[in-house]
Amino acid sequence: MLKGQNLFAEVAACQTDAFWWLGQHSFIVKMGGTSMLIDPFLTDLERRNVPPLFDAADANIISLTLCTHDHLDHLDPFAVSELAQKTQTHFIAPKAHENRMLSLGVSQERMTLLNDGESCQRNGLKITGIKSAHEFFDETPEGYFPFMGYVIEAGGKTLYHAGDTVWWEGLQRQLSQWHFDVALVPINGRDAVRYKTGIIGNMTYQEAADLLGGLEVKLSVPTHYDMFDGNREDPQLFVDYMAVKYPGRDVWVGSVTEEVQF
Repeated sequence: MLKGQNLFAEVAACQTDAFWWLGQHSFIVKMGGTSMLIDPFLTDLERRNVPPLFDAADANIISLTLCTHDHLDHLDPFAVSELAQKTQTHFIAPKAHENRMLSLGVSQERMTLLNDGESCQRNGLKITGIKSAHEFFDETPEGYFPFMGYVIEAGGKTLYHAGDTVWWEGLQRQLSQWHFDVALVPINGRDAVRYKTGIIGNMTYQEAADLLGGLEVKLSVPTHYDMFDGNREDPQLFVDYMAVKYPGRDVWVGSVTEEVQF
């Protein structure tokens, strides 16, 4: 398992499109020569099953940092503040969280805010926001969605990071306009016990597989199943379900910081 400067040295040396999973729903992604972080989670908690794998100062090659929503393991205040101070990264975040980003030391000039269906062009990438229902949409009075996923396009490749979401009516239809090289989807599910204790849920492994099974996806990647006891899932269930119901589809389940080219 690579850590710190060694991890980013591998990212810098990679000459093709690739991703590195960091646990939970956190990734390093390299597309079109641009290196980015998605949902970096650096707060060191005793209950983490995967420790933070780098310090913000190690990430000086990161051009873009995407945050999907304001939960600790996605829009980590420590990670955002440290990256804002120690790197030149530009932040992509939901419009609903403008004040949150400002409070963490991200200036207006260093962030681009997106709502559902809105796109931006940064560093040769096109990034489109896709609303997520983290059990609920929780749309603001201004019409902003606080939970987001992102479609990232560069050099003829397309990647979808779902953020945290359940399968809502219209999600598959909205995503069907793209053909995805990689799709990163949560599979930890949801139930009354977790919801009662404040653990907001996501798709089950069956829902995640059925969502991607109805789309053009070259590589399906289950995520968000490993970090915290009491909110875990076995990714092999996703693999087996895909194999039976959507045979021939490629699925990746592997180790944190493993380089996966696509």
